[in-house]
Amino acid sequence: MDNLKLERTKYTMAVNFDKDSGILELSGSSYPENALDFFNPLIQWIREYIEEIDKKIEMNIRLNYLNTSSTKCILDIFEIFQGYHSSGGHIKINWYYEEEDEDIMETGEELGEDFEFPISFIAYKNNPENPDN
Repeated sequence: MDNLKLERTKYTMAVNFDKDSGILELSGSSYPENALDFFNPLIQWIREYIEEIDKKIEMNIRLNYLNTSSTKCILDIFEIFQGYHSSGGHIKINWYYEEEDEDIMETGEELGEDFEFPISFIAYKNNPENPDN
């Protein structure tokens, strides 16, 4: 199994899934023309990671925009994590949001409300000189 790294594009977020550390990162905006085409390799990687590696997972999500179909795909990922958590796997989500961006914070809260694994909501200040913060 290899790491999964995708560069950010105009329509898709950056992805950095590290198999050795168990740290999975999503950052940027997500509004691809076909969300399933973008997210299916991520979902497949996560399933394989859980089956093959079976280590603690920490996912850092730092989004500034996601469309409805991307939200549904993240919900699908959370459902996989719930199964992993329920079977004794260790999972933690860090949901980062810009201090002033209540929409992204509320999206994270709504996505996480039906799951039992821990989700931390972490506000940060936007730095105009470094929009990737």
